[in-house]
Amino acid sequence: MIFSSAEFLFLFLPCVLLVYYNPFFRGRRFRNIFLLLVSLFFYAWGEPVNVVLLLASIAANWFFGRMVEGEGPRRRFWLWAAVVLNLAGLFIFKYLGFVCRNLGALGLPMPEIDLALPIGISFYTFQAMSYVIDVYRRRSPAQRSVLDVGLYVSFFPQLIAGPIVRYETIAQEIHGRRETWEDFRGGVPRFIAGLGKKVILSNNMAILADAAFDTLPSLSAPMAWLGTVAYGLQIYFDFSGYSDMAIGMGRMFGFHFLENFDRPYLATSITDFWRRWHISLSTWFRDYVYIPLGGNRVSAGRHLFNLFVVWLLTGIWHGANWTFLLWGLGYFLLLMAEKYGHIDRRLGVLRRPWTLFWVLMLWVLFRAENVAAAGDYFAALFTGGRGDIKDFLYYFGNMKFYLAAAVACCLPWDKLWRRVPEAPRACLSAAGSAAVLLLVLTYVVGSTYNPFIYFNF
Repeated sequence: MIFSSAEFLFLFLPCVLLVYYNPFFRGRRFRNIFLLLVSLFFYAWGEPVNVVLLLASIAANWFFGRMVEGEGPRRRFWLWAAVVLNLAGLFIFKYLGFVCRNLGALGLPMPEIDLALPIGISFYTFQAMSYVIDVYRRRSPAQRSVLDVGLYVSFFPQLIAGPIVRYETIAQEIHGRRETWEDFRGGVPRFIAGLGKKVILSNNMAILADAAFDTLPSLSAPMAWLGTVAYGLQIYFDFSGYSDMAIGMGRMFGFHFLENFDRPYLATSITDFWRRWHISLSTWFRDYVYIPLGGNRVSAGRHLFNLFVVWLLTGIWHGANWTFLLWGLGYFLLLMAEKYGHIDRRLGVLRRPWTLFWVLMLWVLFRAENVAAAGDYFAALFTGGRGDIKDFLYYFGNMKFYLAAAVACCLPWDKLWRRVPEAPRACLSAAGSAAVLLLVLTYVVGSTYNPFIYFNF
């Protein structure tokens, strides 16, 4: 079940809100247990077997949280035990088959392992680790009840595709939150905006991207460039739309999640891009890996090592494929050029197009099925391709409205929007949300094409 499905929009979410805000049982304990149960049901809808793995992760990390909260030298032992156990589970389900296949290709006798990837395992594993580490660092107290840890890890708005909610940011809201009309009223249009990004923009950009990446042998250069831009827009509106929906639903239930995107395609450097893109992941690696390694307050050689480790892990986090590994290392090289070659400072007004160019090139690597396919796609981009330009004219002609709308939605219209007086702004916002919702529901009912990129992570 995904947020943009008919089951979720017409049945699951309305029923959850009706029961949550029923006038008879309004205690915090009831509401927390109810949210935990519906979150587990939400996950079990698509993962009826792997919900056991989720429950095991919750129980184990609740135990580790209690152990690291105490005093004495054993706290550090239990911290490392938690890190090793969490990463071991992630490795087995996400990377073991990949490692065995590559070792087998080198001639080593390895078994064939093809485990189904539990949906959202990368997200909820990092959240569980955040809980234990934040308790260890005395940032927040451990939860006494395993049910409360279960709610934090499995809360359905952010369970399967983030944002990665840091424990310290919402620890007090598990029991101390207050549901207000202002939050609910702010959460609904945020959810609708995210839904519009996903259904209207991302899904239509996916049609263009798939048409390019799935026709490599007969791909023309114009179609290759169109597909590259379309995929950059698809993944942005797919993931930022999901984050908007998660943030909006969190507010409906009294939780306040941090922002996960800040118009990343307006970045003026690669460093700036990663301050704006998937902020919850980049800050997670910064605070739990980069800074503990020494950050940038070390020698130049050690600093490069720290950057290398972070971007190697960032690439690996996204998937068990050489394309993701090279994607992460590509960002390491670009950041190294910025921090030590100061290349971004020398570009002047070209900083923004330079940054956008490299982001799009690395999206090609991210989207490609394998390294060979990425090489073929780059060849089509820069050597003219082998296909007929008719495909480009057909797809561009049919999708130019959606393409223009997607590009326009990347621009900073919010600055102009804030200049509109409050009363007409509220009316226009309500009318816009209603129009977007009506259009989305038309798409949801009339179309079965609803891809979702970050289910793969």
